[in-house]
Amino acid sequence: MSEVKHPIGQQSVAMVTPFHEDGSLDVESTQRLAKHLVDSGTDCVLISGTTGEAPTTYQPEKNELTDAVVEAVGERAFVLAGAGSNDTAHAVRMAVNAQEHGADGLLVVSPYYNRPSQRGLRAHVDAILSETTLPVVLYDIPGRTGLAFSDETLDYFADNERIVAVKDATGKPEQAIKRMNRTGIAYYSGDDGLNCMLMAQGASGIISVVGHVAGAFFRQQIDAINEGDIDTARNIQRLLTPLIDSIMGGGQGAVMAKAAVHMMGIIESDRLRLPLVPALDEELDRMRRVMEDLELL
Repeated sequence: MSEVKHPIGQQSVAMVTPFHEDGSLDVESTQRLAKHLVDSGTDCVLISGTTGEAPTTYQPEKNELTDAVVEAVGERAFVLAGAGSNDTAHAVRMAVNAQEHGADGLLVVSPYYNRPSQRGLRAHVDAILSETTLPVVLYDIPGRTGLAFSDETLDYFADNERIVAVKDATGKPEQAIKRMNRTGIAYYSGDDGLNCMLMAQGASGIISVVGHVAGAFFRQQIDAINEGDIDTARNIQRLLTPLIDSIMGGGQGAVMAKAAVHMMGIIESDRLRLPLVPALDEELDRMRRVMEDLELL
C-alpha cells in the first residue's frame, strides 16, 4: 500500500460560527473556539462550511471570520475555507476573498439546487481553480446538494495537483475506498460514524463535527490507527457512538455542535441564524448526559 498523504493534516473540524445574542459575528468567541480545537488535537480548522452556517453569513463576515481564525491559529493549523455556492461567480468571489485573507486551502462543494450536469460541475470547479492558487478539497455530500461527484469527474481531477483531497460524506464507504485507491486523491471521512472504518482502510483523516467536543478522543483514535492499533481505534469509535448519535443523529450537527461548545463555556452564545432553530430541550438534555458520561462537562 502506498504511503497515506495528509495534505491538510489528519484531524479537521468543520467549525461552527459563533454569534452574539443580537446575531452579529462574535470574533472573540470564534478565536477562543479555534484555539480550543487546536489545543485538543485539531490540525485543520474548516471555516465557512455548512456547520459554520455559511449560507447565512455574508462576504464581509466571511472575511472577518477568516482573519480571526488565521490570527488565532494560523501558525498551528491549516485553515480551510468553504467556497460553496450554486452560483459559480459567487463561489469564485468567496474563494478569491478567502485566499486574500490568508486561508491555506478551499473546500468546494457541488452546486446544489440547480444541479448541473457533471460537465457543469467540472466547469464550476475549474472556474475556481483558474482564479485562485490555493489547494482545493472537493466536498462530496449528495444528501445535501442532490449532486454527487461521478467517477468520471473524480478521474478528471485526479491528475490536477491543485485537487489535493475529497471530503466524503456520501454514506458509501465501499465506494469511497474504491475511489481513494483508484484516483490516489487523499480522502477524508466527512461522517463521524465512519471515521474508524475509512481511516483503517487508508483514508487520510477526518473532517469532523463531533470533534468540537471530542477532539482529544479523535486524536487518540488517529494516533492508534497510525500505529496499527486497530483494536484501540475501534474501541474509541464504540465509546463515542452515543455522542455521535446525540450530535449528528437528527441531522442538525450545526445546531447541536454549537449548543455543545456553549455548554462547555467556550462560546458566549448558541445563537443561530434562521432557518436553523434551537434544538428541543430533550435533545439538549440527552446530549448533556452523554457529554457528562464522557467527562466533557
